[in-house]
Amino acid sequence: MARPMKWRKVCCLPKMNKFGPLDTSVDAENYVIMTVDEYETIRLIDLERFTQEECARQMNVARSTVQGIYNEARKKLAESLVNGKVLLIEGGEYRLCEGLENACGRGCRRYRRSRCFTDDEGQAD
Repeated sequence: MARPMKWRKVCCLPKMNKFGPLDTSVDAENYVIMTVDEYETIRLIDLERFTQEECARQMNVARSTVQGIYNEARKKLAESLVNGKVLLIEGGEYRLCEGLENACGRGCRRYRRSRCFTDDEGQAD
């Protein structure tokens, strides 16, 4: 019997899901697809400076799973940059988190958005 799928927890979807050369059309040979969970590992490890262990806890998967996802994501980024291909971010095995109050961690973008107004006058940070 197959092991049940464990969904990867993702805190937010990318603001943009298409990147690449401005003068290239998206055809069968000029694009690379990165999944949303691969995007999340790049965001957490490279942007938020998480370790792979911290990233694994945040995404609710094993560290070895994060390592595999991260390696695949970096390979896709490199292919897009080096070969001038459009990078599309879509699909994957993920579920959106429910925010910090539901055991999400410090890298949660939903939590940050809810903290935009922190002082008494309601001015943004």
